[in-house]
Amino acid sequence: MVRMFEAFSNRSEELERIDKGDYTPQEYEQFLMDIRRVNRFAGDTKALRSSLLKDIEINGLEAFSVLDVGAGSGELLRVCARFADATGRRSNLCGVELNRRSSEAILEKSASFVNISSVQGDGLDLPFTDNSFDYAICSLFTHHFRDEDILRIINEMDRVARRMIFVIDLHRHPFAYGLYKLFCVVFVRGSLVKSDGLLSIKRGFKPIEFEGLAGSAGLKSARVVRRFPYRLVLEANSSK
Repeated sequence: MVRMFEAFSNRSEELERIDKGDYTPQEYEQFLMDIRRVNRFAGDTKALRSSLLKDIEINGLEAFSVLDVGAGSGELLRVCARFADATGRRSNLCGVELNRRSSEAILEKSASFVNISSVQGDGLDLPFTDNSFDYAICSLFTHHFRDEDILRIINEMDRVARRMIFVIDLHRHPFAYGLYKLFCVVFVRGSLVKSDGLLSIKRGFKPIEFEGLAGSAGLKSARVVRRFPYRLVLEANSSK
């Protein structure tokens, strides 16, 4: 048991296939499908509802705007759009993706939502002016980067957000690793999400590491919240 926990004591530096570009177009299409299931069933949607959407409700916002950095195919943007529709709110929702195919997929999968847009861009240098959005979020994104680049991403999110930022990512834990293996048996078809997902957990974070990143980024009123199952949410007010 001790040796098992020691194996997760430090973040893995091994690159995932998705980061190396080691996949076929067909594998990437399956990846987009599988990652939507992960977001829906493995905790990211719940984490969003208990963080971003909760803040919108608490503050009684009648309209809000959200930038999702590294948005994948836009699953969490669609969660925001459905929330806005269900509660009679106006919303402006935008996803940023470096990968051209993912940027296109956001629009394809969100065709019924006129309030969702997509921009191909780099999370390390967001193509937006200061204070362009009420909120900036990212999910299952920061673990792909080294700490110094994560700080750049957080600072960029803070720059474009007027109100708050929310960073959702993986809690590095051996039980999370085992749980994901079981999840893949039932819900995941493609080998890309199976293999990269397990490595993603090894590249994830301990709560104290997330807190340290928030401090190094100079975030105001930052806190790290654990969400079931094995998700961490870094939330902070805009530093401006």
